[in-house]
Amino acid sequence: MKVGFGCDHTGIDMKKALMDHMKEKGYECVDYGAFDANGGKVDYPVPGRKVAEAIMNGEVEKGVLVCGTGIGISLAANKVPGIRAAVCSEPVSAALATQHNNAHIISMGARIVGIETAKAIVDAFFDSTYEAGRHAHRVQMIADIENDYRKGTAQ
Repeated sequence: MKVGFGCDHTGIDMKKALMDHMKEKGYECVDYGAFDANGGKVDYPVPGRKVAEAIMNGEVEKGVLVCGTGIGISLAANKVPGIRAAVCSEPVSAALATQHNNAHIISMGARIVGIETAKAIVDAFFDSTYEAGRHAHRVQMIADIENDYRKGTAQ
């Protein structure tokens, strides 16, 4: 599987560690930035959007995002049509993001979780499978909200 990685300036070390971890597990990793901890601040919406658009365009299948809290970068990714990005600070939520929500992206905070917890989070996310069934209706409801706004029929 091909996985896109992105982070702001606070998440560079964690992103690199997670990419190494995923490469060891056999995943192909694509880095969408930020790249240089000494290169100044990187606004989290930029890599969040890049990874989400890479998924939307079929360049990668899933994504991993890191910023200070994981919140801002996931909000940016979720603005890309059709993308479901989940912020998780522990493995159970990460597994459920896949199993129940068919999430495309896992996001976490470099200021919130340590590297070993981050590895456990991505493992739980990627080791899980979407269950569909009773969850498919709810995932479709999320898509319907987006479609209503796109068509201008939302109230």
